[in-house]
Amino acid sequence: QAQLVESGGGLVQAGGSLRLSCLASARTFIGFRMGWFRQAPGKEREFVAAISWRSTDTSYTDSVKGRFTISRDNRKNTMYLQMNSLKPEDTAVYYCNKVIGASPINNSWGQGTQVTVSS
Repeated sequence: QAQLVESGGGLVQAGGSLRLSCLASARTFIGFRMGWFRQAPGKEREFVAAISWRSTDTSYTDSVKGRFTISRDNRKNTMYLQMNSLKPEDTAVYYCNKVIGASPINNSWGQGTQVTVSS
């Protein structure tokens, strides 16, 4: 079973920044493409960003391009999401998972981390 622990969320004003972290088990992290997802109240979980194992390829959903940056530290089994210029519509619970393309592989998810952006 995947072990994923998200952290770094919080309450921030519009225009502010947050940095999310995803600590994964070695079995989940090593060699795999990893991604961030988010779920807003009353909405389906959606893809946000993904990064390849060697960080040579990244992808983002259109709504966060130019504002969010995904990165990873393979020595620490940790992935990050730097979120700048936050907007109220970024408010959601953010999750991480290993992915193929933009699709999550694991059926189990961590607890997520809440991001709330006030206007």
